[in-house]
Amino acid sequence: MDPSSSLTFAIIGLVVGFIAGMGCYRLFSKSERHAAAMRQTLLEREHQIAEMKSSVGSHLSGIYQRLGNIRDEANQLEQQLKEDAAEWNIRDAAQPSLDYSAVHSAKTSPTNDQAPAPAIPRDYADGKGGTLSEDFGLKGSQAANPQPPRY
Repeated sequence: MDPSSSLTFAIIGLVVGFIAGMGCYRLFSKSERHAAAMRQTLLEREHQIAEMKSSVGSHLSGIYQRLGNIRDEANQLEQQLKEDAAEWNIRDAAQPSLDYSAVHSAKTSPTNDQAPAPAIPRDYADGKGGTLSEDFGLKGSQAANPQPPRY
């Protein structure tokens, strides 16, 4: 054997040992296993999120479709109401319908037929003996029960 062959074997041994060490580190390292588990969990969560997005999208499209059907039915009912009112010569029902916000605001807004606003409650700060004054109800009880003299 010449000296170059032993040097060649040593270099090949070092390279094979380095590659084997890298493989063992990759397979048996706790941090690498943890990172691989985290990657797998991340992929599963992304898949779950994608499924949720698709189910929410289909749910919303179903709601929009139902709303459209309700609007169509409401328009059909309104048209039938107008036709029936015209047939019976009822003028009040044949008027165009108001939108919901106008009807709702008309119900909640006060009119001139309602009673006036209640009076502002008296406060003790006005000094006129209101129900919240500091001496309310004490004047009558002081006169009925005089304090005995103290010695």
